[in-house]
Amino acid sequence: MSDHYQTLGVDRNASADEIKKVYRKLAREMHPDVNPDPKAQERFKEITAAYEVLSDPQKRSSYDRGGDNFGGFGGGFGGFSDIMDAFFGGGGSPRGPRPRMRQGQDALIRTTIDLHEACFGTDREIGVETAVICTKCGGDGCAPGTSPKTCDICRGRGEIQQVTRSFIGQVMTSRPCASCQGFGTVIPSVCSECSGDGRVRARRTIDVKIPAGVETGNRMQLSGQGEVGAGGGPAGDLYVEIIVEEHEFLVREGDDLHLSVSTPMTAAALGTKMNVESLDGEIEIEIKAGTQSGHVIPIKGKGMTKLRGGGRGDLFAHINVEIPTKLSKKQEELLRQFADERGDNSKSTQVKKSSEGGIFGKFRDAFKG
Repeated sequence: MSDHYQTLGVDRNASADEIKKVYRKLAREMHPDVNPDPKAQERFKEITAAYEVLSDPQKRSSYDRGGDNFGGFGGGFGGFSDIMDAFFGGGGSPRGPRPRMRQGQDALIRTTIDLHEACFGTDREIGVETAVICTKCGGDGCAPGTSPKTCDICRGRGEIQQVTRSFIGQVMTSRPCASCQGFGTVIPSVCSECSGDGRVRARRTIDVKIPAGVETGNRMQLSGQGEVGAGGGPAGDLYVEIIVEEHEFLVREGDDLHLSVSTPMTAAALGTKMNVESLDGEIEIEIKAGTQSGHVIPIKGKGMTKLRGGGRGDLFAHINVEIPTKLSKKQEELLRQFADERGDNSKSTQVKKSSEGGIFGKFRDAFKG
């Protein structure tokens, strides 16, 4: 899937006017009536499809969030008027004045939480810097005590019509009024705070309730908390993306948690009880006599909270039996007596295929280093 911004050769932060200007230039070069090269025709379709998305604020916002790219050339052929603009300076029919008030863009911020907060949920105050409505003018862009006036040039239509001759004959064209920029009204005295835009940038704090069970990559949508639109238009939405920090000793896999538990060789041989750390505090587990390295002890209901459906996953304790590397003379003597008693010696050792794999293999690798 091609990148629409790359197709037009514009930056992702390009304004609507910049995108329109680039599109018109490319359309004049690649239009089939001007350039009969088949490659140019394909290029014309690509740039028009890209412009169909990027010229529409809602489609562009959805595309920037990774949504449907609204692909396909000529879906409703909404770019026809701009193709006419590229050649004749205007569309085939009047479009009227464009509103000063426009829908605001969506905004995205990221916040980091720890594994405990991800499991049980948390409330977080998040600082956000976005465009907010200008309190001095109330969003209309006018200095206090003034208001927009009807444009004297276009008389409020927002566009100027004219008849021109071209290679296809006499054409009635229309173009945005240069005096009012197509709005149909002019602001005689702009607001000193927002310079007539109706909005200013400000930092504010919002309270966000993060639900239990979230994981890295999850996004929360806060309606109407994004950028206020030009002219004091309705705000877009704010998306909060969650990043969960890695835990010191717990490894997450979906709704389950895993941890490594080391126990002395003698305790594993004789059996014991010991406390292990979890997100719920210390939990006692039983290591039965004869437990081998790689044995997994499941602890039901002590994993992560399930984001959907309720309940919790499980905690799995992976046992690692520690073999002593240094022995005193007495310990070595006792160990040899133990080996003789069992009939253990190097000649009786057998090579067996390792059964370690699956999740423990991944878990063990995660703790290397």
